[in-house]
Amino acid sequence: MNIPKILTPKAMTAYIGADDTVRQGLEVMRRHGYTAIPVLGEHGEYIGCITEGDFLRHILSTGSTSMKAQERFRIGELVRRDFCPPLGIAADDDEVIDAVLQQNFVPIVDDRGCFCGIVTRRSVIAALANAEAALIGKAI
Repeated sequence: MNIPKILTPKAMTAYIGADDTVRQGLEVMRRHGYTAIPVLGEHGEYIGCITEGDFLRHILSTGSTSMKAQERFRIGELVRRDFCPPLGIAADDDEVIDAVLQQNFVPIVDDRGCFCGIVTRRSVIAALANAEAALIGKAI
C-alpha cells in the first residue's frame, strides 16, 4: 500500500499542540466534531492522541467544568502516549491494515518521529477496493 498516496497530509489534518491549553484542545475538538485528535510537540513530533474521554476524565478529576479554569492545564498533561501508536511512512500493508482495524485513523510519522499526517480507515478501504477493481479489470 502506498501510504503517501492515501495520506491526509499534516496541512489538512486537525491536531493540537502539547503546550496548548485544555480549553484550546476542547475548542478544536468541538469545532471539528472529532472524538480523538493527534497531539504534537513543539518541533512537530508526534506525541500521542487525546480523546473526548481523556478530557472528561480530566474535568471530573479537577472538579471544574469552567472553561476559564481549563486554561491552567496543558494538553501535554492529559495525552496518553501509548494510545493510537503511529506507523512509519514506509509501513507495510499488514501493519496498516492491523492498525486501522484497531482505530479509525493511524498517525504517520517520518524517520525522525515527526508527524506527516494520518491514514484513515476509509482511505485504506478505498485503496483496497481500487486495487481489487484493478485486478478484476486486468483479468477480464
